[in-house]
Amino acid sequence: MTHPIDVAVLADYWLAALSPSDEEVVEQHLLECDACGSRLREIIALADGIRRLARTGSLRMIVSDAFVSRAADEGLQVREYSSAPGGSVYCTVTADDDLLIARLTGDVSGVARLDLAFCDAQGVEQRRLPDIPVRAGAPSVLYQESMAFAKAAPDNTMIVRLLGIDDGGREHLVGEYTFHHTRSLPGPGEW
Repeated sequence: MTHPIDVAVLADYWLAALSPSDEEVVEQHLLECDACGSRLREIIALADGIRRLARTGSLRMIVSDAFVSRAADEGLQVREYSSAPGGSVYCTVTADDDLLIARLTGDVSGVARLDLAFCDAQGVEQRRLPDIPVRAGAPSVLYQESMAFAKAAPDNTMIVRLLGIDDGGREHLVGEYTFHHTRSLPGPGEW
């Protein structure tokens, strides 16, 4: 193998994100190169594993409207809460829920980078998802909380902040959202 195909190009090929001419070049190479074909099969297996894990609702991640719609179409029970900047939401989950989605509306236009910060009830940051993916002009960010975490969580308040980061590294608040979680499942409800 004198010129292996870059893994990112193979992933784009699998996702049908290449131009028709680039796709044809990759396909021609794959017909002649067993090593690259093997790497492509590894990418496919990894993507399938991530897809299965995502559908369990166990991951904390940014998702798309298409992901949420597809999950609902496949029969998963989606619990979704929407909030505008400065908003406050009372929320819970039940034993039947499969996915927990927070739809955070806000103007993200012109933001070079977007971080999602999770704070306790006093506003002290506890964790952060840096540089989250967001589509230009999107009216909202959809965050999937871990269903395992949410089902085990006690009554609590969480403040979520969307933070725009400019090219100089300076933060500005895009939106702050308060979620008041009420535990609805039996058990100790401990973190």
